[in-house]
Amino acid sequence: MAAARFLVSGKVQGVFFRASTRERALDLGLSGRATNLPDGRVEVIAHGDAIALGALEEWLRHGPPSARVDEVARSDWKGAVNDGFVTG
Repeated sequence: MAAARFLVSGKVQGVFFRASTRERALDLGLSGRATNLPDGRVEVIAHGDAIALGALEEWLRHGPPSARVDEVARSDWKGAVNDGFVTG
């Protein structure tokens, strides 16, 4: 199993980005979290199969219909990952 941190910038707050990310991640069998950051980005921590993480990354590049994604930065994640997928 692998884990990754994604920082998503653009119009990603107030457009159901976190809830939509949670739905997509659960569909892919991933656990983790999606959190709004004070600077307007969304941080996504995800854990699971490497192929599923790649699929989530691809989805994050456009997000839900009302979002506008400008950039997705991915890095490896070595920290703790919760069970299930939560938003905060």
